[in-house]
Amino acid sequence: MSSFFDFKNLKTVCFLGGINCFDKLILINKKMNLSTKIISCPHQVKEYKLDKKKVFIFNKLNEKSQNLIKKNFDLNSTLFISLGARWIFKKKIINEIFKNKLINFHGSRLPYDSGGGGFSWRIMRQDRIDNQLVHLVEEGIDSGPILYNKKFLFPNECIIPADIEKFRIKNFLIFYEDFIKRIKSKKKFLLKYQPDYIGRYNPRLNTKIHGWINWDLDSYDLINFINAFDEPYDGASTTINNQRVFLKNVQLHGGDSSNHPFMSGLVTRHDQDWIVVCTKDKNSLIVEKVIDVNGINIIKNINVGDRFCTSKKKIEDAKSIRVKYGAKGIK
Repeated sequence: MSSFFDFKNLKTVCFLGGINCFDKLILINKKMNLSTKIISCPHQVKEYKLDKKKVFIFNKLNEKSQNLIKKNFDLNSTLFISLGARWIFKKKIINEIFKNKLINFHGSRLPYDSGGGGFSWRIMRQDRIDNQLVHLVEEGIDSGPILYNKKFLFPNECIIPADIEKFRIKNFLIFYEDFIKRIKSKKKFLLKYQPDYIGRYNPRLNTKIHGWINWDLDSYDLINFINAFDEPYDGASTTINNQRVFLKNVQLHGGDSSNHPFMSGLVTRHDQDWIVVCTKDKNSLIVEKVIDVNGINIIKNINVGDRFCTSKKKIEDAKSIRVKYGAKGIK
């Protein structure tokens, strides 16, 4: 196998999977006289509201799908790019269909944070370094050699996933255009193989399953956990007055008196549009949105002395249940 990656006759870019900026990617390709095609799965077609008439939709990359790709694509002039594709790419398909030129764009410093749920996991850990990266796809998960990358720092205002996604998409589009320009100019990319003695794999997350708040966490870990499931997701959840609720727009607050661990989750102040909630240590939380299962902010219905709590079973389930996503959604 060559130590370099290049593409001598690029005419078409085919995206596999889904992303919320296909329109901008298509404009970039058009500007460079490249045609664009998209292959996706039923779940991502629905998630990203793709036009079914303009997308090849596959449940599996089986023999039928492979024959359709061979029939509709010039394999020698098409660069196939995975953007969160839901299929497992076997070595035979990578070799025979994608001609060992299937690449993937990934938003972390591989080999750290391979897998899914990347931004939520990183918010929990307060990882503030963004990395735009493209690598060759192998049979392993995010394990192929790296072709090109650029590092950025998240701005201070990037706190929740929606903030980070907006920042990331802006940089991704710049990074993508730069990479394609280099391909068009016949640039050769040195294959930088990932070391196998470091790395971290993160399983995918589902907010309604994994977002249950453990009020025994200290305030620092608590606020990071809650932020990790904020917009565009449903919000980290807990119960109050025997109903499930989702918390959003939450800040750490150190201006009130210190607490005792038994006070964690207790509502101690209500100021019309926001409430103060105790944690187990000296800090409290300011909460602006308490959303019920119908999507209604019920913060005005909460009284001082009420308490947020989550059962041990919910927390244990959140830690023990693993979700996997396929072409039709959660398996």
